Amino acid sequence: QVRLVESGGGLVQAGGSLRLSCAASGPTFGYPAMGWFRQAPGKEREFVAAIGWSGGTTYYADSVKGRFTISRDNAKNTVSLQMNSLRPEDTAVYYCAAASVVRPRLTARGNYDYWGQGTQVTVSS
Repeated sequence: QVRLVESGGGLVQAGGSLRLSCAASGPTFGYPAMGWFRQAPGKEREFVAAIGWSGGTTYYADSVKGRFTISRDNAKNTVSLQMNSLRPEDTAVYYCAAASVVRPRLTARGNYDYWGQGTQVTVSS
């Protein structure tokens, strides 16, 4: 059974940092792509960042470029999101996602097969 479990969310002041982690169970060879999405109250879930299997390919939403960094550890089957210079508009529930096969457009929510339960990130002004 595939499980994705996020951790690391919390409350932080604007300008601060948080590091989210996601532990994935399932195939021993890992997932071709993993990503992070977020959903703020009253809004649709949106893409934040994605990373390919080797870690050499990464994608970011324009709103987080230069502030967030995605990384993965295939030996541990984990993916992380380092979030710096946080802003109140980053407040949302953050979800980890994994794709079981290689697909184009890692920014598309529909291209991921598995999702975590989400972790709340709140940035105060």
